[in-house]
Amino acid sequence: MATGTEPHSKSGGVRNRTRAAIDAPHLRTDRWWLAPAATAAGLLAFVVYSTWRAFANADYYAAPYVSPFYSPCLAENCEPMRGGPNWEIFGSWWGLSPALLILIFPLGFRLTCYYYRKAYYRGFWASPPACAVAEPHGAYTGETRFPLILQNLHRYFFYFAVPVAGILTYDTVLAFRDEHYAWGHMGLGTLVFLVNIVLIWAYTLSCHSCRHIVGGKLKHFSKHPVRYRAWQLVGKLNARHMQLAWASLVSVALADFYVYLVASGAFDDPRLF
Repeated sequence: MATGTEPHSKSGGVRNRTRAAIDAPHLRTDRWWLAPAATAAGLLAFVVYSTWRAFANADYYAAPYVSPFYSPCLAENCEPMRGGPNWEIFGSWWGLSPALLILIFPLGFRLTCYYYRKAYYRGFWASPPACAVAEPHGAYTGETRFPLILQNLHRYFFYFAVPVAGILTYDTVLAFRDEHYAWGHMGLGTLVFLVNIVLIWAYTLSCHSCRHIVGGKLKHFSKHPVRYRAWQLVGKLNARHMQLAWASLVSVALADFYVYLVASGAFDDPRLF
């Protein structure tokens, strides 16, 4: 392998005069592009679907189910939800979909998430596209400039994500009613909501910021046994952060789609009891 300092056909980035003089763009022989391509396709599918549903402003409530994209409903133009999270903070002047008022918080939490950064940096920006594959950019500034410096807001989005998860938990409890708001009933939608909220909480609590909040800045774990135990539990979830990120992303979309099917009349919610 040549290790001279001959000039390369491309300058800047990893292809400068101080690097090994290798003509090949990389030495990987496997299908390394499959992972970033699949990641980009999955994220793009969710972006398209969530954008459609957020601007639809329809078919998001079918008693007792409310779409997680529209909860809590903060505008006066929300559909009345008996016992649901109707908080008319924004008056009649708000004419757009109420989903646009609340989705900024869970989406901001995911956009600034450490795993999702890796996912869309690789999938969309090729920065880098894969391990041992050089990125095509001539310069790298990291997250030190606008707009990527806003990634540092991740912890603050976490503070908003926790109460949103709490509200979705409340919605799940309300799902144990029937269409006439009588308690003690369970439909297929209830199971959908239960799976979704478990994954939402698992993803939220597996966040790196949560792990730091629980066990950070401690010099002696022995003096804080409760926080130490909590830190261990969060650490176990954190090891599955990528899987939980994808599972919760799919589950929240499926929960919204289920509500859409029931609210639009395309599907009748089967009652289990």
